[in-house]
Amino acid sequence: MNLGNWSHNAYYQRLLLREVPAGSDRVLDVGCGTGALASRLAERATAVDALDIDPDMIDTARRRVPGNVRCLLADAMEHPLEASGYDAIVSLTTLHHLPLEPALRRLSAAVRPGGVLAVVAMPRIDLPRDLPVELLAIAGQRALGAAFGVLGRYQREEADVSMPTKGSDLTTAQVRDVATRVLPGSHVRRLVFWRYLLRWQRPS
Repeated sequence: MNLGNWSHNAYYQRLLLREVPAGSDRVLDVGCGTGALASRLAERATAVDALDIDPDMIDTARRRVPGNVRCLLADAMEHPLEASGYDAIVSLTTLHHLPLEPALRRLSAAVRPGGVLAVVAMPRIDLPRDLPVELLAIAGQRALGAAFGVLGRYQREEADVSMPTKGSDLTTAQVRDVATRVLPGSHVRRLVFWRYLLRWQRPS
């Protein structure tokens, strides 16, 4: 295993899984890719809707997910979402592909009272503010890669390499400003390995 080539997306799945209450009824995975996260969400929810705009990703996901996952070929900004329809909505490395404010308004409207919206996405690097965490990430990349190689964890799937990539237009601070305005009570924090976490719980 290349020490610098482990999957940050696989690593941060566990962070999103912790945000989904065990025994949830319905969960939505926005930008499901090949279905790796949706498969794990299926262990915590009665039903999972897994949505992606890429036909190849959805075809792969449909072959790998368990029976309580419904894979949908759809655009998250256009697909009809039931108002207050989900106990949790999660997204892994997709939000920065979407217009942030409209996406947050759209997704939050589909969260049930007491439910959670949790997103891990990529920020634009903000130097010099992000310099300490950037240095930590560079140092940790190979160190953790060595450990994960021994343990056989967080390896890149072949399909993961071909997933579409796009840099973010917004820094973590800018995302926080938008989220605070659109979703009062939301929390945004920078993660070490070139991601941020946005979490919001709809008032009961």
